[in-house]
Amino acid sequence: MLRFIFNSVGQRVVLLIFISFISHAIIHLAPGEPSLVDPSNPRLKPEDIQKIRSAFHLDDPLHVQYFYWARDLISGDLKSFKDNQPVLAKIWERFLNSFPLFLVATILTWTLAFPLGVRSALTQGSVFDKVSTFMSYALISIPGFFLSYICIIVMVKQFHFPVIGMKTFGLENAGTMVSIMDRLEHIALPAFMSAMGGIAILSRYVRSQMLETLNQDYIRTARAKGLSEDTVVYHHGLRNALLPFITLFGLMIPGLIGGSVIFETIFAWPGMGRLGYEAILSRDFPIILTLNFFAAALALVGTLISDILYAVVDPRIKL
Repeated sequence: MLRFIFNSVGQRVVLLIFISFISHAIIHLAPGEPSLVDPSNPRLKPEDIQKIRSAFHLDDPLHVQYFYWARDLISGDLKSFKDNQPVLAKIWERFLNSFPLFLVATILTWTLAFPLGVRSALTQGSVFDKVSTFMSYALISIPGFFLSYICIIVMVKQFHFPVIGMKTFGLENAGTMVSIMDRLEHIALPAFMSAMGGIAILSRYVRSQMLETLNQDYIRTARAKGLSEDTVVYHHGLRNALLPFITLFGLMIPGLIGGSVIFETIFAWPGMGRLGYEAILSRDFPIILTLNFFAAALALVGTLISDILYAVVDPRIKL
């Protein structure tokens, strides 16, 4: 197992470097210039624009620009084109904002989707199964931004619930408990809306996978041996149905970077997705490249975790 992990890490490091090459080339080949060197800006003279381009190495060949970006990223000296602030510091600040939202949404998705999917599979054709199926397809079909605006209107008008931003203005100097409760109130709706689509999709996967597993011969054998229904369903059935969801779990980790950009924009949540969106609008190449690099790294880490968890769930894979 250790040899497999070391080989996988080495392969992923090489792949990450290759991804950074490709993403760097594609981003710089896209049309448009950074906003700070926009020739249409009347406040900038041609000589000022040339000084800025020289300072940020924008006139150098792509491979030279890549070298400067990689050097500054490793040393921590990478600066944003937009405000000349350290890129890693800006991303870390937004990460601390995005992580609670991502964590709560992920917990809601997995803790609600599995019971719904398993219950639907065990009661196939029942009223519960039909209602959950209808609600899942409805949530998949309705755009998340539309449903978010509806929820904002209802929660604000009917319950006076805080929905915008991370905290209520004027409570900066409030007590610790008040600040914690205020933060929980603000994170509740965006996290729930972020999880809604995932719950609908994942519960359908769980139902389908459980129905396929419960029809296997070894499940009938387990029941014939006199095992309790809970043991048959949750120990033999659910464990063998987990493999596809381990893959999904690994692929959900990159969602920490940009998976909630729509909801972060709607709810004015200053997270990483919103940072990336603003960087794209302003052609802030250091921010875009660094976020893309971290997203690729998270994707590779997620697939590695999935590979390791395969062996934990299914002992046959160790062979």
